[in-house]
Amino acid sequence: MRRRRSIRIGVVLVVLGAMVIAALWPVYVRPQTDSPAAADAILVLGGAHDGREQLGLRLAHEGFAPRVLLSDPYANSAMINRICHGGYTFQVICFDPAPRTTRGEGRYLAQLARANAWRRVIVVTFTPHISRARYILGKCWSGELLFVDPRPRLSVARWAYDYGYQTVGYGKAFFEDC
Repeated sequence: MRRRRSIRIGVVLVVLGAMVIAALWPVYVRPQTDSPAAADAILVLGGAHDGREQLGLRLAHEGFAPRVLLSDPYANSAMINRICHGGYTFQVICFDPAPRTTRGEGRYLAQLARANAWRRVIVVTFTPHISRARYILGKCWSGELLFVDPRPRLSVARWAYDYGYQTVGYGKAFFEDC
């Protein structure tokens, strides 16, 4: 009797887990991304150095925007320092967001966008963060946001971590304004 009950509980938990994974698949694994188009700026959100910085610079080099805003919440990153002090044919603006979160990045974007009458910004972040970043940045600025992704290869463990992390982040963002 006790064993059957344990097996039923285990089956229910596995089924519920599979349902959660399936329900959140389009949010974290296959979020809405956009094709890059002419924009006023490219915003590279902080996080793992997973190719997002290079993608943002490449898009600016290809002429999609005259400037790259690079979130720099890092204490000492040789790569970020090199990018922030490199000579480019486009403007690179490095900033330390306050707070050091997507919300802080959204506040900075909104401040510059309003001051310069920007209408469209390309945002570069990684796959599991796109939907939540779209939600948070959209609370900060009403202009058009195009999201692109360097599509880094993530391990199963990293996907599992990000399912939890991004879900908790959504919950927190729901109760915060910009």
